[in-house]
Amino acid sequence: MSKILIVEDEEAIADLEKDYLELSGFTVEIANQGDVGLERAINEDFDLLILDLMLPQVDGFEICRQVRQQKNMPILMVSAKKDDIDKIRGLGLGADDYITKPFSPSELVARVKAHLDRYERLVGSVGPKNDLVEIRGIKIDKTARRVWVNGEETTFTTKEYDLLTFLAENPNRVFTKEELFREIWNMESVGDIATVTVHIKKIREKIEFDTAKPQYVETIWGVGYRFKV
Repeated sequence: MSKILIVEDEEAIADLEKDYLELSGFTVEIANQGDVGLERAINEDFDLLILDLMLPQVDGFEICRQVRQQKNMPILMVSAKKDDIDKIRGLGLGADDYITKPFSPSELVARVKAHLDRYERLVGSVGPKNDLVEIRGIKIDKTARRVWVNGEETTFTTKEYDLLTFLAENPNRVFTKEELFREIWNMESVGDIATVTVHIKKIREKIEFDTAKPQYVETIWGVGYRFKV
C-alpha cells in the first residue's frame, strides 16, 4: 500500500484530498506547515508527495528543491497560482506534475495513481533497489556502502561504517563494548576494548551536531551504547 504525504496549510482541502485518496486504498499523512512537511518528507518513508506552494515557514518551492536533492519519489505541486512562470519554476525544481486549484478530487487521485505506476515501472526497470537504512537525517546505503548525514555524503572507514550500520539497524537496543567488539571485529575481547570507544568517538565527530550532547549514538553509563531513534 503506497504511503502519501500531503503538505497543505488549508485543513479543509487537505482533509478532502486525504479522504479521496484513502478511499482509493492509499495511506495518507498530513502536514499543515512547510517546515514540518519538509522534515517529514526527508526523514520518513513516503511513496509520493502532494505539495502546496503557499505554506507557512517554508514554501513549496523550497521543499521541492530540498526533497528532490535526496529522494526520487513523485512530487505533485498543487496551487491556486495559475501563472506559467510558477509552473515552469516548480517543474524545473523537480516536481513531476502541477495541478491548479480548484480541481476535482477524482482528477487528483487519477494523477497520483498514474505517477505511482510510472515510478514503479521506472524503478523496476533499473533493477532492485539499494538496501537503505534511513534515520533522522542519516541515510546508509548498504549496497554501495555509502553514508549521507543531512544530505551530505560523509566518508567512514570500514570499521566505522560497520559499527554505525550495526547500531542503526538495531535502534534503541543497548550493546556492551564486548558485544560490539565481537560483532564488528569478529573476535573475543581480551580485556582491551578501547578500540570500540575510539571508533564511537570518530563516528560521533562525523554524525553529531554536538559531540558533547549526542543525539544519535548515546552512552549508557556502566553498560555500553545505543543508537537512539
